[in-house]
Amino acid sequence: MKLVVIEGIGKKETVEKYLGPGYKVFATKGHVRDLPAKTLAVNVKKDFEPKYVIMDDKKDVVEQLKSAVSKADEVLLATDPDREGEAISWHVAHILGIPQDSPVRIEFNEISKKAVQSALQHPRAIDINLVDAQQARRVLDRLVGYKLSPVLCKKIQNKLSAGRVQSVTLRLVVEREREILNFKPEEYWPFFSVLRNEQGARIKAALASRGKQKFKIPDEQTLKEVIADLDGKEYKVTHVKKSVTKSKPPAPFITSSMQQDALNKLGMSLKQTSSAAQALYEGVELPGEGKVALITYIRTDSTRVSDDAMREARAFVAQKFGEKYIPAKPNVYATKKGAQDAHEAIRPISLARTPESIKDAVNKYYYKLYKLIYDRFMASQMSEATYNSLSVDIAAGDYGFKVTGKSPLFAGYTAVYNMYTDENKEEEEESGKLPDLHEGEILHFLQYKYEQKFTKPPARFTEASLVKTMEEKGIGRPATYTPTVTLLAARSYTEKEGKYIKPTQLGMDVTDMLIKYFPEVMDVTFTAEMEKRLDDIEDGGVIWQRVVGEFYDGFEEKISEALGDSFSLKTPDQKTDVPCPSCGTLMVIKSGRFGKFLACPNYPKCRTTLPLDEETGKPAAPPKQSEETSDVKCSKCGRTMVLKQGKFGPFLACPGYPACKNIVNIEKKTETEEVHSEPCPKCGKPMKKITMRGSTFYGCTGYPECRFTANAPVAKGVCPECGSHLLARTYKDGAYCVCASKTCKYKAKAE
Repeated sequence: MKLVVIEGIGKKETVEKYLGPGYKVFATKGHVRDLPAKTLAVNVKKDFEPKYVIMDDKKDVVEQLKSAVSKADEVLLATDPDREGEAISWHVAHILGIPQDSPVRIEFNEISKKAVQSALQHPRAIDINLVDAQQARRVLDRLVGYKLSPVLCKKIQNKLSAGRVQSVTLRLVVEREREILNFKPEEYWPFFSVLRNEQGARIKAALASRGKQKFKIPDEQTLKEVIADLDGKEYKVTHVKKSVTKSKPPAPFITSSMQQDALNKLGMSLKQTSSAAQALYEGVELPGEGKVALITYIRTDSTRVSDDAMREARAFVAQKFGEKYIPAKPNVYATKKGAQDAHEAIRPISLARTPESIKDAVNKYYYKLYKLIYDRFMASQMSEATYNSLSVDIAAGDYGFKVTGKSPLFAGYTAVYNMYTDENKEEEEESGKLPDLHEGEILHFLQYKYEQKFTKPPARFTEASLVKTMEEKGIGRPATYTPTVTLLAARSYTEKEGKYIKPTQLGMDVTDMLIKYFPEVMDVTFTAEMEKRLDDIEDGGVIWQRVVGEFYDGFEEKISEALGDSFSLKTPDQKTDVPCPSCGTLMVIKSGRFGKFLACPNYPKCRTTLPLDEETGKPAAPPKQSEETSDVKCSKCGRTMVLKQGKFGPFLACPGYPACKNIVNIEKKTETEEVHSEPCPKCGKPMKKITMRGSTFYGCTGYPECRFTANAPVAKGVCPECGSHLLARTYKDGAYCVCASKTCKYKAKAE
């Protein structure tokens, strides 16, 4: 038996199907080895040597992997085809004792029978250049995070963090907000003359020039002057230009453009898009076929498409639309400078699998995203769209007017992608009605049209436009866009206002503090250049420790300088007349993550804190609890302990709190029972009802291999809105199937 090791559990079934007999698939569920969370774990004095450990939550996974390997004749590592996937394979090989030069690494850009079978025929050694590029990124991020975060904690507030890419992205959001705050609107008046030709056709001509110079009306006084000048003037066509213009099809999707279009054209958030794309890549359940993967790898910055895919697309388009809809030569798109170009663009695995063929089998988000990817790829291999275009210049006294328009001549790629184009359809409809004007023709004046407007500030970033800017400026890579944007919100550095992202005051303070002390780290160009240096490591010939060393040179001195001066944005502690119940010192009011509280200033010798009543400035009254005296004596002070109710059920506490903080947990037996529930949505095993420490929940009987839990029985089917599993709940008006996702509101009466 051959064991194939992959990352995501979601594609296990899909990959297994294409491997055939004699193979078994094991999923690591992501990283298994990493730098430990609570220490720097990078020896800066020993050439930045990282100290990797098996992650706490993956120790069981590693034991299961070793057990599976012991029964296998051969091991193949098929983690994701990118730097991170290569590093995971390297870590797995290290844990299993596989030599570095062993041909155990296979990769596939799509989960199809052809791609998987081909990968099996071409195993290779682990690419240490890819591993080193990922190691350099991990070490750099650890050094920045661990060294900068204490500066923020000392000078702003506790429990803050910084990150190499995260902090620069935050700077983009903060600077955009300040652009908006400092913006001064300017007045202008769009002006049109509505005209008519001899045949009665109406033309709306826009004011373009005065005295042969470009001209816009800046205020109402100028507007009145223009109208006075134009009154009674003759409108004469001075120039007519007819041409055929072309519109080129868009390139197939890369990660960032897919995320942008999913938000702008489908209204899907970054999280929804990432989740749906991952499912489409790993495989979705289709009737009679099991799990089927529908699209290629989703983390890419390349618009490159394989020759096979191009040929299939051209044949498909020719059959469906006709030969004139395919260009003479296949469309090839230039990949952005600095892109890794490691994988193809995002495309459907097969155009024969149309969006309509899966519409009734998948949830609406999967369908909408698949259709967007499908149509975009097909359009990218089609002919240009052509238009009859008309540009007309009209003179009236000293003023020049312009009118332009176009009408469709040949649909080309818009036969597929027209619903997604950004062009203004109203303008197209209007332009299609333009009459056939000719030079020297006199037009009759009907009326003026104008309105007062003001220039608008730049818009705040949406998730999509922030990702686009990150991609344009070279900050991060496809795999880091979503985690970076999500982390800023999780850290309370940004917040949402509708679909727009704005920085919090905390986010602004963090940005200002980091720019003050670490301008280079916060420089967008420097961060983009570092990404290129990581690419150089991947390409070979550059030692990763040298890249890290160049960055780290002088970094410790800057840290010491920042920690050593007295500048601070921290709110000073407010003194009170409340004595500390432990040592008698007058307590102070501090600000913490969850608001203000009373604390003893003798910390760390005295760690006493009390909740604060902000209205009175006095300690807040503790919530009343019914206390029952026990027959147990406190082992620390001898008082008779009392019974209290806590988050995890009853416990014994010393009544001498806070002077004596002794507590004794009351152990309660865990009770389990089989329940009427659908199988576990992750592994398919039966569910059971579990009562532990006074709380009840539902867990998979496959524990510890499967750790799925729910707070209600699992219901049949999946949510039609977002694809999550359903839970069976009972309300006053009856039984319902409710979506398990916190962000989805789906609820339907149970059958």
